[in-house]
Amino acid sequence: MRIHTLRQWTRWWNVTVDARNGLVMLVEDEPAIADVQRRYFVDAGYGVHVERDGAAALRRIRDLRPVAIVLDIGIPTMDGLAVCRALRAEGDWTPIVFVTARDDEVDRILGIELGGDDYLTKPFSPRELVARVGGVLRRTARPAEEPLRSGDIVLDEQRHSVSVAGEPVDLTATEFALLAQLMREPHRVFSREHLLSAVWGMASYAGTRTVDVHVAQVRAKLGRTDAIRTVRGVGYGMGEPSGSSSIGGAG
Repeated sequence: MRIHTLRQWTRWWNVTVDARNGLVMLVEDEPAIADVQRRYFVDAGYGVHVERDGAAALRRIRDLRPVAIVLDIGIPTMDGLAVCRALRAEGDWTPIVFVTARDDEVDRILGIELGGDDYLTKPFSPRELVARVGGVLRRTARPAEEPLRSGDIVLDEQRHSVSVAGEPVDLTATEFALLAQLMREPHRVFSREHLLSAVWGMASYAGTRTVDVHVAQVRAKLGRTDAIRTVRGVGYGMGEPSGSSSIGGAG
């Protein structure tokens, strides 16, 4: 199954794909509510992954690294507060918007104290939920930084420009986002699943071959076969260790 345009979206089990604004994790055990919320987030340009219990959500958050989490407090296996507590204990500060059917001041205070970023009590407008998530993302956005560098490759996120040895390189928006993701943490190796979530706003069900294709395109445009290294069985990172040259997909 293919995605033909950004406005067309496809479902894989509990996944909705859209490629513009990143992946939002919805943790909601009521299918009808989750479906309505999903539609509004998709219309706003987000990819969406839905989980219905806390333990499963915690596992998938670690894998997918969403840009934000909408976390119902009253979910099975682990409640939303316990999920937030576990994430913050691991040093994961992904923005969290709590939602609950209980209008309980204690829950609201505890949620914020645990590291939640916002709180909504049911019933609420799904438009308001999307707006709240957007507001949290704007508040927690990274400040402007100096251009990113890797050898003679320079990427300027503010000017949306890339150059190699002083010569400009024309990348598509997706290619630029992929290269920026790799260059922000040059010593890290990213899994394909992580890159799908961070760059395309997709969950792994969408298929990881698209990452391989775009990596090959970026390498070709940069004119550096070793600009992005392949770690077989793991994924991709910046730079190529001496004595090795990997072109194409990760093994």
